[in-house]
Amino acid sequence: MSTFPPSSPSSQPREFFIQGITQNGRAFRPSDWAERLAGVMSSFRPGGAAQGQGAHIGYSPYCVPTTLGNIKCVVVNEALRSLEPMAWDFVMNFAKDNGLQVVEACLLDPAGTVSTPPNKKPA
Repeated sequence: MSTFPPSSPSSQPREFFIQGITQNGRAFRPSDWAERLAGVMSSFRPGGAAQGQGAHIGYSPYCVPTTLGNIKCVVVNEALRSLEPMAWDFVMNFAKDNGLQVVEACLLDPAGTVSTPPNKKPA
């Protein structure tokens, strides 16, 4: 499992899940790590600093905390890589340095359809 996903030849960005499970299968601590990481990344968003003083209040659409089953995760959109390469490197190095599992995945949108990464077929 690669921590640094290769760049995509497709124009559609992929999503990567940083899972709160270490490579040896243990739960990552502290329990609010996903919210903390996403909070640090909150200013990296479409429009950036032009969003004004309140831009830091919500999460960036490129780095969103979530829970899948009982596993805390951060969903990182590959669009962050072109928006701010140093922010992308920070998030991916966080996962690498802490031995966290990183997987490419897709989410169900609110309408119940599957968002499929490029070159992948829905199950």
